[in-house]
Amino acid sequence: MMQSGIFTGYFPYGLEETAKKIRGHGFNTVQLDLHFKDIDLGAGQITKAKAKTVRDTFRDHDLPICCISGYTNIIHPDLAHREANVERLKEIIRNARDLGSPYVISETGTYNTESEWMSDPKNKSEEGFEMCRAVIAELAQEAYDHGSMFLLETYVNNVVGSVEETVRMFAQVDHPGLGLLMDPTNYFEDHNIDNMDKVLNQVFDTLADKIKIAHAKDVARAGDDKSEKHADIGDDDALASHTFRGVGEMVLNAPGTGSLNYDLYLQRLAEKHPNIPVIIEHLSEDDVPRAKKFLDDKFRANGL
Repeated sequence: MMQSGIFTGYFPYGLEETAKKIRGHGFNTVQLDLHFKDIDLGAGQITKAKAKTVRDTFRDHDLPICCISGYTNIIHPDLAHREANVERLKEIIRNARDLGSPYVISETGTYNTESEWMSDPKNKSEEGFEMCRAVIAELAQEAYDHGSMFLLETYVNNVVGSVEETVRMFAQVDHPGLGLLMDPTNYFEDHNIDNMDKVLNQVFDTLADKIKIAHAKDVARAGDDKSEKHADIGDDDALASHTFRGVGEMVLNAPGTGSLNYDLYLQRLAEKHPNIPVIIEHLSEDDVPRAKKFLDDKFRANGL
């Protein structure tokens, strides 16, 4: 059966308390964010001893770490900043196995100089794609060399932001160190959200074999979502990927508060990945019980 999990970053506590609270909600796996009040896992601070402590703490609460957040702008327009971002991501990749999972995730970045999460014309240029391809190939090799795998997460505002661009990147970086984080909400814009089932089927028809981990959030046009509040967990760059953002009129919100066809999504996901971890995101801590119930109900309704 599919496993329901959640990002650890939605629980801003010490390591032990975070694990206890997540297990208390009934989850059986987590995506690890490297931020806890009582252990420093920042740049240059990950050690084998710390990694073991984190891994074993979650295991002791029956919460194996299924993947690790490495979100950063891997093609930042400032070269020094880019190099620092990529080196930090490589540090996480090198320590991934000790932290409990081979999978490290990031989106593909943007050349926008104002925001690491907004689009830029260069993102859709051949030069922009080639520069991004080179970095992803480098990350895939780094992961392979350390028994890990870098998972690309498609996102509309980034260089790899569509089904076609995702397929192209995997064709050009055909490497055992590269996989896909499946989040279907990240493929939708105003021009294709009304063709949701067609897009979902296209994603799975072309990319199913690359999927390793899945996310659970939602998507809607602004004003159409059913969420009463859009929670933000802060301005920390490392956690910025959890804020509610889309492209144009799109909002990316908590699971069950938008228009994603969850029945089709989960059915297609289960065809080749019946035991895959599905990780809840884009919500506040007080919304966790509702979101988990929504996802679990969808699992049951679809025989998963």
